[in-house]
This record gives sequence, structure tokens and C-alpha cells, in this order.
Amino acid sequence: MKVFIIGQGGKIHSLVWKLAQSKRVSRVFCTYSNAGMKNAAEFVDIRENESEKLYDFIKENRIDLTVIESLTAGSTGLADRLREEGLNVFGPGKNSCKIETAKGFAKKFMHKYKIPTPRFGVFDKENQAIAHARSAEYPQVVKFDSRLPGTGAIICESFNEARNAISFCLKNLYKPVVLEKYISGKQISFQVATDGYNAVPLPVAYVYTKSEDGNLGFNTPGMGAYSPVSFIDIEMEAKIAEKIFFPLIDGLNAEKMGFAGILRAKIIIDEKKAPYLIGINVDLGGPETQATLPLLNEDIFEIMMCSSIGALGDTYELFNVSDEHSVCVTLAAEGYPGEYKKGAVIEGLDKIVDDNTYIFHSGTQKNIYGETVVSQGRVLDVVSTASTLGLAQKLVYESVNLVHFQGMKYRKDIAKSIVMSGLF
Repeated sequence: MKVFIIGQGGKIHSLVWKLAQSKRVSRVFCTYSNAGMKNAAEFVDIRENESEKLYDFIKENRIDLTVIESLTAGSTGLADRLREEGLNVFGPGKNSCKIETAKGFAKKFMHKYKIPTPRFGVFDKENQAIAHARSAEYPQVVKFDSRLPGTGAIICESFNEARNAISFCLKNLYKPVVLEKYISGKQISFQVATDGYNAVPLPVAYVYTKSEDGNLGFNTPGMGAYSPVSFIDIEMEAKIAEKIFFPLIDGLNAEKMGFAGILRAKIIIDEKKAPYLIGINVDLGGPETQATLPLLNEDIFEIMMCSSIGALGDTYELFNVSDEHSVCVTLAAEGYPGEYKKGAVIEGLDKIVDDNTYIFHSGTQKNIYGETVVSQGRVLDVVSTASTLGLAQKLVYESVNLVHFQGMKYRKDIAKSIVMSGLF
């Protein structure tokens, strides 16, 4: 079977790595390439927004399964066109992408289908948003629709901060702006595979989104993760399924937005153990995917193919997941998440020989001398698995200490507090 992956980042490297373990996969093509994927997937030099060229490639090469891990490609309607022709696709259609790209729409969707989410207001006009902010309780989260790096969300501690954030958003045409009550609690990334009607959970991950130790600094898509998560037991999973995923999938179908692919929920668990949905994504997330795929004792190709033909629920009730623990540490370039430097030579990767440690490349390339160099802000994800979280953490940082490039930055506290608490 031939698989074509449209997407980029470290999650794609981990997905290619997992697909290579399938006995049914003969060739993997990918629109993304880095120094770690040179021999793992065949690079296809087509941009994610060039839907006609992507379509032609899929038809001419008789691709058996197309995996769309790109909002850009999904928003072009490529998946819809392929499905209309009876071709197998794992990924969102054009309408489905709206639940991620349009935050105002997403919040109204959650309210309509009675999915628990923090109280909010959606505004197109600055004076209305500021009036709401003036009477709101703080902290408040200001969210805006954009494709800028990061999360598109600003946590504001005061009215003045909120007013500045609102003005910035609306003056730069990031409309509408969403003001959302900040809920204190533990945030998780809960990913499920779905065939459009049924959903089966992947391992749950805790993601460290702040750029600096101690959860300080700027928001990022993730600077590390660990899995599984101690406070997500069978009872909590059942609650999340009932209150969030069942109405989410029913609502998507009612709005003609259902699809076969990944639903990734950003969920806050408050002090009363109540789950709140704060965001929905229609693709795998990084670094949670890098942390969780090594724990998945299933053929990822079979999961995706079964989903694409509407047979996920017929084949799987639950996925077989390892009893081990994993810790992922993201290595970033100097200056990230702001303006970062490219070109630094990465040394020490060949020193990592532990069988339970995996290196997934995100922003790397080969220079003219054949050296692996930094090419993007998030550079590498180092993942270790072990029988305990403490041992996995120890192993991953031992490997991280073997790697070096000029300006290399990373968080030194991934999983630290949970290990010290003794919950694992």
C-alpha cells in the first residue's frame, strides 16, 4: 500500500516512523522533508495549498491512503474531492477545518451543542468587546482568528491588558475576537481517531506550552509532553467522552462537518474534576503525538484505513496501549518562539544509542557539507519510554545532554513536578 502524507513538523516524522512498522505499507510519500526523514519517506515537492497538483499526484501514483495533516490542504477542499471519487482519505474536509480556524464559530458551536466550555463573548466591534472586558472577571483569555505562530490566545490579567489585546486583534483584522473566562486547572491534549461516527482515544498527553521553565514565557504549540496522565482515569475518560466527544461528533454531523481523521481536544480539568473544552483541532498535535505514538501498540495504517472507510467502530473498541510511560523534550533554536537563528550545526545525535529513546526531527536540514543544521524554531523532539515516568524522564534528559547546537534551548522541567509528587 502507498501512503501520501500532507503536513509538516516533528509529528510528521513520528507518523512516518510509525507507518514504517506496518507490514501493509510499501511506500510513504510526504510533502515535508528534514534531515531525519531522508531515507524514511519520499519527498514530494508540492506546496500544501496547491490542491490541483496534489490531486494529480494522488491520481497518477495510485495512492491508497492520503493523510491530510495540514489545515492549509484541508481548507482547499482536497479531502472532499478525493472522497467524492471514492478514494481513501484520513483528514478534514473544507467545512471541518472551520471548527479549528474560526474560534468564534467554534465557541458558538460548543454552546449550541451543550459542550462544556468557559463562558465567553464573541465580538466584531472594538467598543463592544472593550465594554465586555471592562465588566469581566480576570484573568480573561482573548482569542483571535489568525494563522500566526502560537496559539492565537492571550491571557490577560487586567482590563488594560485585555483592551490592548482587543485593539491589536481588531486593528490587524483578526476578526472576530473572543473573550473567554480563564479557568484554572490542568490542561491535557486528548486525541481521538474517528471515522466520522465513532471515536477511539489515543493515549492522553500533558503538554507544556509555555516557552520557559516554571510555565513562564510565551505560549508555544509545545515545548514537551508526557504520557499517560495520572489524573485521567477510566472514570474521567468516560466523562470526557460523554460530555465532550459524543456531542462534538453529533454536532459535526448535524452541521455537515463530519470527517474521518483526528479530533484533538484541548481540555481543562478544574479543581472539581469538571472537564471544559477550550479548543478543537482537526489534526495531530506536536509534541503530544511524538510522546504518544511510541506507546501505541497498534498498526497506525490500519487505524487510518479503517477510519477512512467508515469501519473504525467495527474494528476497534479500544486501542492496545503500552503500560510504559513516555517523556518528550523539545529542543528549540535560539530566540524561539520569537525571531530565531538558522544554520547552527547539530552535534551529538549519533551518540544517542538507547533503544528506548527516539529522535524526531522537526526543523532540520543538511547543509552543503552533509551536516545536520537548524532550519526552524522547533528543531528536535527527544522521546524516551520506560516502565516509570521517573525513569523515562531520567533517560530523556541524559539523551538531551548529548545533543548540542549553538543557542540550543529547552525546558528542564518536563514532567519534573509530577515525578517529584510521587503520583507515578
